[in-house]
Amino acid sequence: MFIEPMLLATAPTSFSDSHYIFEPKIDGHRLLFSQQSGRIRLYTRHETECTQQYPELLVPFDDDILLDGEVACAGPDGVDFEEVMIRFKASKDQRIKQLTISSPVTFVVFDILQYKGQDLRKLPLMQRKEILAGISMPNQHFGVIPFVEGAGEALFDQMVNRKLEGMVGKRKNSLYVSRRSPAWQKIINWSYADVFITGYRKDEFGLLAAIPDESGRLRPAGIVEYVTQAGRKEFYSRSRALVTGDDKNFVHLNPTIRGRVKFRNWTKSGMLRTPVLTELIK
Repeated sequence: MFIEPMLLATAPTSFSDSHYIFEPKIDGHRLLFSQQSGRIRLYTRHETECTQQYPELLVPFDDDILLDGEVACAGPDGVDFEEVMIRFKASKDQRIKQLTISSPVTFVVFDILQYKGQDLRKLPLMQRKEILAGISMPNQHFGVIPFVEGAGEALFDQMVNRKLEGMVGKRKNSLYVSRRSPAWQKIINWSYADVFITGYRKDEFGLLAAIPDESGRLRPAGIVEYVTQAGRKEFYSRSRALVTGDDKNFVHLNPTIRGRVKFRNWTKSGMLRTPVLTELIK
């Protein structure tokens, strides 16, 4: 069974509030664990079934259940988003079997939506948390997210110090709704960098970003897709005189425009992960 998940609004900054609990934000992908009539099926937030990809999670609970959480891989430097994406994209049985050994996943559960045939979504969050805390996890690949009450700013400082993705604040009395809701808010621990704009994509909007390498030469650092309408307008007005050529997919520029971006982290190949343009530097 699939239920549209509850999605997070974005808070502009960390905050503390006695009406909220605060959880670490796990850097994996959303996973719904469904056990109905003893049959287990796993879904992403977009209802893509991924049961085959995570055999270590196909272990039954004592009764039918529907859980919401995040599936993640832990690497030597902490939670590794790229590793869980490798797991998610694997399709051949032998490859999946190998990855369960080299890159095992953990399903970090943060909510329970159904249990023993009962729909729990109209219960307040803290009551759902209490039910979840009383259920035994079936193996070591399952865990329940920890949380603190009220002290969001202190938790966020810990996330920043440990270079983790951020945190989530949830109203204690929130019901589970299948839409984006301000009752659940994410606060991202962004990284920041200044980049040179070396061109832009012709079809779907995107700015080609580059940064200097060790020798001072510019190297590609990714494509910036998240730019406000005002930012796009300013960019196009400044870039017209800088065009040096084009190819099938891109218009290339003399790289004199610089921009400041916020992003999740650097990928292993040195690319910006989900960069957002915050401003064009004058």
